[in-house]
Amino acid sequence: MRLEPIAHPSLARRAGLPALALLATLLSAMALAALAGANPLAVLGQIAVGAVGSKFALLETLNRATPLIFTGLAAAVAFRARLWNIGAEAQLYLGAIVTVLLGTGALPGLLVLPVTALVAALAGGLLLLGPVLMKTKAGVDEVVTTLLINFILLLLVSYLLEGPMKDPMGMGWPKSTPLVTEARLPRIVEGLRLHWGFALALLAAAAIWIIQTRTKLGYEIRAVGLNIHAARFAGIPVNCVLVKTALLSGGLAALAGWSEVAGLKGHLSLDLSPGFGYTGIIVAMLALLHPLGVVVSALFVAGVFVGSDAMSRAAGVPTYIADIVLALALLYMVLALGLTRYRLVRG
Repeated sequence: MRLEPIAHPSLARRAGLPALALLATLLSAMALAALAGANPLAVLGQIAVGAVGSKFALLETLNRATPLIFTGLAAAVAFRARLWNIGAEAQLYLGAIVTVLLGTGALPGLLVLPVTALVAALAGGLLLLGPVLMKTKAGVDEVVTTLLINFILLLLVSYLLEGPMKDPMGMGWPKSTPLVTEARLPRIVEGLRLHWGFALALLAAAAIWIIQTRTKLGYEIRAVGLNIHAARFAGIPVNCVLVKTALLSGGLAALAGWSEVAGLKGHLSLDLSPGFGYTGIIVAMLALLHPLGVVVSALFVAGVFVGSDAMSRAAGVPTYIADIVLALALLYMVLALGLTRYRLVRG
């Protein structure tokens, strides 16, 4: 058997195979619940209730989806140009560091929110720019460099929280000085944790969709992603496009860190992100790299995580089932995308 490319995949193939991937994910979740000794349908129902069954649950799901939208957009933008940004976790933490540095009284009240957001995004973009320049100038694989930067940034955060940025009033806990009130994003619903970072994430998704479909840069990103050699032959400045893509992708990932610190935590800590940067890759792939699809995908993934917490308490099933289900969802979707573009033939 060998793989043969399909020149023009049919609509049924392009829509049907991803749908089958989602169905396979659902069946796998039911099988895992059964293996754990629970009623599969009851477990799925409890996940749904835990994710959207009340006002509190729904807002928690939206809250969890906020950083996933940002990191999902970061991955979708980069992957569209075949720039494999695996360093969204590092960019997220750098955005959080900048937010704390500027949001603890260094700026006037009226400027602190927009300036911290802009500088955090710029820092995240510049962090990704290094691996991109290594890729374009020396042919260094960006998967390796961006992945390694994640560990470097986590060590840097650990050092900062035990040293220069440690809160002297934190009773020994490794966390930063809290942000001033003016640097905090207000809550959308008083008394609950959902903040205006969610609305900004939706605006970011709409902006990326407009860029990709209505601008010259979006056309160039798609062209470079489809065939870098053909794009260069057509006169597209490939290296310049990759640099712009890096700044955009890294900036979006950094905004996830900004929104988590300014909107939710109020300070920097090592557990700020439970892997939002890596989960953003799953979000982007489930959305087929579509910016608006990223919002739907992030809500789905956030619902699985939030609902699994509630399900675990009610049914006694480990929450790790959510991690397995999302990993299987990614594998199924990658397989579906592969079979959309290629068919198996004898020979």
